[in-house]
Amino acid sequence: MEGASGAHHRDPFKSSVGRVAGQRRRQQAVTVGKERRESVVRAKRLRRADPSDHGDDGSMQPAVMGDEAAYKALEESTVNAVHNLKNLLKGSPAKRIGALQTLRHLLSCTAMPPVHVAIEAGVVTLLVDCLAFGSSEEQLFEAAWCLTNIASGDLQQTRAVEPALPLLILHLGEKSAVHVVEQCAWAIGNVAGDGEVFRDVLLKQGALHSLSRHLLSPVPSLSRTAAWALSNLIKGPSPKAAMELMKIEGMVDTLVSHVSKGEEDLVVEVAWVLVYVTSMSDLHVTLLLNAGLLPPLLGCLASSEQLSLLTPVLRTLGNIVAGDNSKTDVVLSVGQSLPGGIIGVLARCLESKHRTLQKEAAWAVSNIAAGSILQKHTVFNGGVVPPLLHLLATAVFDVRKESAYCLGNLCVAPKESREQGGIILEHLIALVDGGCLPGFIALVRSPDVEAARLGLQFLELVMRGLPNGRGPKIVEKEDGISALEELQFHENDELQTMSNTLIDRYFGEEYGLEEEYGPGMDVLRGSDDSSDYPPWRQGGGLTA
Repeated sequence: MEGASGAHHRDPFKSSVGRVAGQRRRQQAVTVGKERRESVVRAKRLRRADPSDHGDDGSMQPAVMGDEAAYKALEESTVNAVHNLKNLLKGSPAKRIGALQTLRHLLSCTAMPPVHVAIEAGVVTLLVDCLAFGSSEEQLFEAAWCLTNIASGDLQQTRAVEPALPLLILHLGEKSAVHVVEQCAWAIGNVAGDGEVFRDVLLKQGALHSLSRHLLSPVPSLSRTAAWALSNLIKGPSPKAAMELMKIEGMVDTLVSHVSKGEEDLVVEVAWVLVYVTSMSDLHVTLLLNAGLLPPLLGCLASSEQLSLLTPVLRTLGNIVAGDNSKTDVVLSVGQSLPGGIIGVLARCLESKHRTLQKEAAWAVSNIAAGSILQKHTVFNGGVVPPLLHLLATAVFDVRKESAYCLGNLCVAPKESREQGGIILEHLIALVDGGCLPGFIALVRSPDVEAARLGLQFLELVMRGLPNGRGPKIVEKEDGISALEELQFHENDELQTMSNTLIDRYFGEEYGLEEEYGPGMDVLRGSDDSSDYPPWRQGGGLTA
């Protein structure tokens, strides 16, 4: 990954150094892409019928999905429509277009169209024939719409569309009508959304450059569809497509311009493009920052209330601050113009009722909190601690885990700092006094290995860092010993070693002797504040 070697974020809690940073950001981008597809893209991938469309007389009503007889009738009608199109393929253009419109309506009138029977009846070959050059705009549009909805199905149904891809890409050309180009882009976006194998095919056939031209279209719906299709095409996990996109002359300025001046629906799709390009390379981040991305991006974050926009904007911001500390400094500096600063804006996102916003905001905060000592203090004093403590105690698991990373990073001093034992004691004491321990102990008990490791790391900070031997006592008070004992024979060797080491060191035979026999027993235990990190934190700590 280009430019990642200088990253220092995530420290012992969530390392973002070098290759690990790139892998984690790409993994996060793919993950959010999958979540997006499951929660958002289904309605967008399928183009529903509009009764006002030319050729639709409204006589066919949408099938009721719960009505087996109605859906069976829809399947039969679809098969008949395919056969009718085949018979009219060499007939008059008007009748052929009418047959396409009938088929298109059948593939659009329900959320789960009978794509499978259309494919089995041989519809794709017929539609490819209808895409031939010299065909009328109306015929091309109807054929592309049918293919769009076929590609909105499952993996096998999308694969069936593959023979049509070369013609769909060719019809993205400048001589094609706008509505034809938009529908072809929609179909290509559906195919690209179904996996890296399809994306590789589309890239080899030139889809990326053909789509990118239409980002500058004066027609809002076309530029929006082109951006959406591009976001599917470059989502990875390979960075090749994103890097190719960013090499296109004027692309960086185009993306920044759309975020600055575009309508909100367009900005949403462009923000998803930014999610993937910023996750693939720090060089992309640098280019975008130099082109002026931050002011409009942070402006969207501060002013919008739309979940569909805030999600990719937060993810893009999280990717930016996962780079080197200088980029985070720029974010904090530009963010000073926002009410409450950028940290205050992120705190409001953490307080949202939307799980997605909570998690994305915590992801961004945890990256900032993994930076320099000044950045950690800025986060700590910026208003995010109360909502993070609340989320750690009450949120769903993935949000609790991300919140724990934030809190943990706030307590771990950077290597170059002079904080004793690598701990920011002021932060640690405040968080423990704020009631964070039960949340971390709950993570120790989690079946998720990463979460359990995170919980153990924080307990180690507490027991080693709190003054006057307070750490082990408060861990015991919160039932932390039993949580550690549950991991003593864990199937994961690392967790087993960590828990046994902590028990032996802090709850061994001498534990409690000082209370029973008076001060001075720490000499027998050989403990001191400057002791080395336990074995699992040597060499720069864990990486996620």
